[in-house]
Amino acid sequence: MTQVTEVPTDAADKEKIWAHSGDSHAMEPEDLWTSRLPKRLADRAPRTERGEKYEIVYVDGQQKSRQLNDFMDAIRPPGASDIAIRLRDLDQEGVQCQLAFPSSGFWSVHIHDAELSRAVARAWNEWSLQEVMSWQKRIFTPAIVPLVEVADAAAEVEWAAEQGFQSIFLPCTMPTEKEWGLDLWEPLWAAADSHNMVLAYHIGTGGDTVVYRGPGGAVVNYMETTYPGMRVVSHLVASGALDRHPDLKVLIAEGGAGWVPAIGDRMDEAYRQHGMFVRPRLNRLPSEIVRQQVYASFQHDISAVQIIEDTHYDNVLWGDDYPHLEGTYGHTQETLHQLFDSVDPRIQDRVLRGTFEELFTVPELDEGPTGR
Repeated sequence: MTQVTEVPTDAADKEKIWAHSGDSHAMEPEDLWTSRLPKRLADRAPRTERGEKYEIVYVDGQQKSRQLNDFMDAIRPPGASDIAIRLRDLDQEGVQCQLAFPSSGFWSVHIHDAELSRAVARAWNEWSLQEVMSWQKRIFTPAIVPLVEVADAAAEVEWAAEQGFQSIFLPCTMPTEKEWGLDLWEPLWAAADSHNMVLAYHIGTGGDTVVYRGPGGAVVNYMETTYPGMRVVSHLVASGALDRHPDLKVLIAEGGAGWVPAIGDRMDEAYRQHGMFVRPRLNRLPSEIVRQQVYASFQHDISAVQIIEDTHYDNVLWGDDYPHLEGTYGHTQETLHQLFDSVDPRIQDRVLRGTFEELFTVPELDEGPTGR
């Protein structure tokens, strides 16, 4: 049974606010890889099994466990696994378009075998094309790219661009020998740049999500998912990757946005005060690169909106995180009114529509439900 949070009467009586979501998720079928890959590969593709207490994730010979929360499934929105119903959910909530990240596809980043990595990524991308994006234009996904070999990642970008993808999903955490600031990724940056593909990073990916088990662990571990997103920005800026590709755009999804101008200032300080140690030298200050090329999405953060007027950092997107537990389904309009009723209309339009449309081409939609 699906639980729906009712919107309070005062919010329901207000004019509906329409918004794009810069952070949503696609729910893959359980047999996505077993139905599309030969058995020798499918057996090592991501899959999950549920026990009494934990969900076990198996991927490329590895086993990862995470706490099982059955109630999360019980409150998923009606359209979590049905695109037609999902479009009606979007109309109800006032969401026009969604960038829908993977769900099970997140586990593909833990694959170490190049052949398996290529096959898993392509199967997911073909599934998205066929089952998500082929018959509607409001929900679109980033492409998954294989990350074992850089050449494979660049090649998948070329293929994905030809198919109409506008972004690629990348994990925030990578092994030390493959940190995002290393020059080995230059072919990937060049390919993404040449095809105007947004580098879409999602927090909580690529590393452990539980790093602390002491008092307040739930809050601490939620915070820990955000820090790798900050590291992505500092690595891409300080390494010169974004300086070499000034048209390349980076999106850090679901990690809030108030921190972005602050780390730009912090990097400027390091660049000035420790200049004798800085390599490479950049053509712009780190904060300039951040403001021109780094974007961030949030769900409920009041500060993400408040700081825009004073800091003039407005590469900010709102996201509904549909259909995840932390998302806004059932109270999207209440949330949007709380965040934006007292905000300058210019800032509201920028966060809810303009920034998204700066990154992505969105369809011209007719007025009215579902067919939007």
